[in-house]
Amino acid sequence: MASLNADAKKTLLRKIPHGVFICGVAEGEEVNGFTASWVTQGSFEPPLVVMAVRADSTSNGIIQRTGKFSLNVLAADQKDLAAVFFKPQKGIGGRFDAAPFQLGELGLPVLDDALGAVECELVGQVAAGDHTVFVGQVRTAVLHRDGAALELSATGWQYGG
Repeated sequence: MASLNADAKKTLLRKIPHGVFICGVAEGEEVNGFTASWVTQGSFEPPLVVMAVRADSTSNGIIQRTGKFSLNVLAADQKDLAAVFFKPQKGIGGRFDAAPFQLGELGLPVLDDALGAVECELVGQVAAGDHTVFVGQVRTAVLHRDGAALELSATGWQYGG
């Protein structure tokens, strides 16, 4: 059986480029959000996005139960906003105090200051390891402004490996 060189694995996996996004969820009166970096487009037609979410997170459960999520694209200078959503706290009365938002057509948080957001309906998922990989079909898209997107490599943060 092959042996895994842990140092090589960590170095190489951390070189996979990632954006930094705010994923929004809503269930009843509860609105929550978290910083997501394991995100990619998965299909042109229909338009799909793929996102990995910690299996033990509150938002993972909300996505499982509601079958939807929003993905807010941050501008390159919004590292501080992304940091707010790393902190474990309640969405309302917590992180959303620093991030004004509106509810989109699907009832999901769309941040006023983000470049824009898409709202997705869940069309597939794979639970493996410590994350669940969700596949969402893009149902709505709101573009507030265009600009360069925030990338994980520019933040100095590490998530991966």
